[in-house]
Order: sequence, then C-alpha cells, then structure tokens
Amino acid sequence: MQNSKLRNLVTDSNSQWLAVPAELKLLQDEIHVWRLELDRPESQLKQFIKLLSDDELARADRLYFQQHRQRFIIGRGILRTILGKYLDVAPQELEFSYEAFGKPVLAEKFSSSNLWFNLSHCQSMALCAVCLNRPIGIDLEYIRPITDVLTLAQQFFSVNEYAAMKSLPPNQKQEVFFRYWTCKEAYLKATGAGISQLQQIEVLFSSNEPTKIKNAPDWNLLELSPARNSIAAIAVSGNRGKLKLWEF
Repeated sequence: MQNSKLRNLVTDSNSQWLAVPAELKLLQDEIHVWRLELDRPESQLKQFIKLLSDDELARADRLYFQQHRQRFIIGRGILRTILGKYLDVAPQELEFSYEAFGKPVLAEKFSSSNLWFNLSHCQSMALCAVCLNRPIGIDLEYIRPITDVLTLAQQFFSVNEYAAMKSLPPNQKQEVFFRYWTCKEAYLKATGAGISQLQQIEVLFSSNEPTKIKNAPDWNLLELSPARNSIAAIAVSGNRGKLKLWEF
C-alpha cells in the first residue's frame, strides 16, 4: 500500500451536506447519501413512533438499553420518511421485507419503483444510501483504538490485506483497519451475504485508482468521512455515479 492515508474522501464539512429539498429527485446515475442524527428531543421521538409498524416497535422493545431503543425508533422513522419522499407515499404506509441475513428491502408491492437503499448506524449517527435499479450497501464506523488490531486483521482479512496492515507504522494501522472493514461490510450488505465471508473479500487500495473489490469488476466502492473520526464506505453495482449528500 503506497499511501495508507485516506484519500479522495468526501470532506466532513457541513457545507457538503445539504438540507432536505422541497422536491426530491433521484436520477438514474445518482447515489444519495443521508446523514441522520439519532439523538433527538422527546417530541420528535413521539412523532417517529407513530410511523413504525408493529414488528418494528416489537423489535425496538427487545433492545435492552433505552438509548438503543430510542435510536432505533428514530432511525426507522427517518428512514420511512426519506423513502416516502422518493416514492410519494406516506411513511407509515411503507412495507419492508427482510433477506436471509436481515437486510431490509422494500416489499414486493413497491418493486416497480426500482428503489434500492441501505442503512448503517454507529452511536448517534446513521447513514442511508439510496439509488435506482442496482443493489447498494453502506457501512459506517468511528475510528477508535483497537489494542489487538493485527489479531483481528489476521482473523477477518485476506492474506494480502493482513500483510499490508503489518507493514504500516503504528499510527496508521487503526485508520486503515476501518477502511478495510467498512469496504468489506458495505459490499457484503449490498450483496446480501453474511459477515462470515469477510475474509473472502479482498479490498484493493491504490494511490492513483479508486478503491475496488478484487474479482468483482462490476462493483464500485466509494469512501467518505461523514464526521470527525468517522469513516464510511458505499458499495454499488455498476457505475460509481454522482454522489449527493443530504442532511436530515
């Protein structure tokens, strides 16, 4: 790895994340990413609760910590609101199905919209990626110290990725670990595969080429930093497309 620093990432400057437009349009060659704040006032929590289905409320109730329950409710409420804007459907009328590993997708009745989405959350922030006619996945992580980072890399990364990690100076290992992790997770979420396949996915970093998945030429990866000390990756089938960033 010639240069392990994050490169070509979208800045975390608030000027990049635009307010919700009055009229929301998603073009064929666009990828929309939404940044969501999950810690919100009680008044908003009560409004979002009204949008959720019975099974979503039951899932929230199964979460042990109140903070986690509230963040789940707010995240799902905002997700329904966003998707409802694209589909011109009331948020509470949306229906979801779930794939083998729990990935939510729009129910069959909305399949004609060809709308694909994926959601990732970490602590008080979530990201939602949306596009048309092609699978998409997104993963978000906060860059934080991991004492056994090389042990984890050996367990979950390919031989080449582990060797690249070992060659890095100590002050770069954490950052690059999370780059690998988010790229792999985003791809596995997009394809609907499980986390057990992490080691089988090899991410290719380059100093002058976009990040890619080895042996997956039809897939593209985009990396971004949505906030300080955070990193995210988007995996999308087909062209990279034009990225638009929205704040909810």
